[in-house]
Amino acid sequence: MLCYGEGLLSSLTALLVAVLALSRSPALACLLTAGLYLALHLFSLEPAAPQSAQRVLRPRGAAARIAHRGGAHDAPENTLAAIRQAAENGATGVELDLEFTADGVPILMHDETVERTTDGSGRLCDLTFDEIRRLNPSVKHRLWSKFQGEKVPTLREAVVESMHHNLIIYFDVKGHANQMRQADTNVVTALTHRPWHLSHFGDGTPRFNSSWKLYLYMMMDVILDWSIHSFLWRLCGVSAFLMQKNFVSQEYVRHWSSKGIQVVAWTVNTFAEKSYYESVLESSYITDSLVEDCDPHY
Repeated sequence: MLCYGEGLLSSLTALLVAVLALSRSPALACLLTAGLYLALHLFSLEPAAPQSAQRVLRPRGAAARIAHRGGAHDAPENTLAAIRQAAENGATGVELDLEFTADGVPILMHDETVERTTDGSGRLCDLTFDEIRRLNPSVKHRLWSKFQGEKVPTLREAVVESMHHNLIIYFDVKGHANQMRQADTNVVTALTHRPWHLSHFGDGTPRFNSSWKLYLYMMMDVILDWSIHSFLWRLCGVSAFLMQKNFVSQEYVRHWSSKGIQVVAWTVNTFAEKSYYESVLESSYITDSLVEDCDPHY
């Protein structure tokens, strides 16, 4: 379900026809379409300079191998140990999740709660940095015995460690992306998307038992997918799409490459898939493991 059209013109034309059909007023249809076009130009963020985007998305002139959450299969996710392990395993960069503690300290954490990855409990928004610092982020990992003594790292610690190993960083900044983008226009911005994610979980299971609610959210998925591929990418000033791997094709990569947008697939976890992305698509990818095939970490 990738319903991208030929750019902004097709989207505005579709809007013009839809409003005209519903209102039967040429003046209203033209006014609304012109208003949307003007708003997109006034409020759209400028993408990062192409040279800056290339340094991040294709840092060595080839497809980049990005360790998801630092490589959550190979080491405890979002830890300094994961960053070190990713570098040792040959990663080009790391994808890390940025969140904030109750007292405003930026840390690495994927969830809004700490139960899944640590020996603690509670919501991040209720826990101070000192409380989170006492937790063990390795205790529930399959290789926990190899990574004892780890702490939940701060943003600064993660950046320093990544720079030490010459790794690029993809930050998933949750609800704070706009502040980061406005603070530094050199930040390379991407949209992350998985079609049907409003109506279905990552493994394809429906989120709702109610049929009417499921179909309602599926309709919202279609609208969101169309919006992202038609005009939201312009509004957000993106340089890349981080797309779920099942929806990436040669046509999709070529389409966005022609617009100066790189496609980065996630989560690519088998050697066969990695070979396809590197040699056929020549596209960067995000993976949970650099050393073996594994199931995706949702």
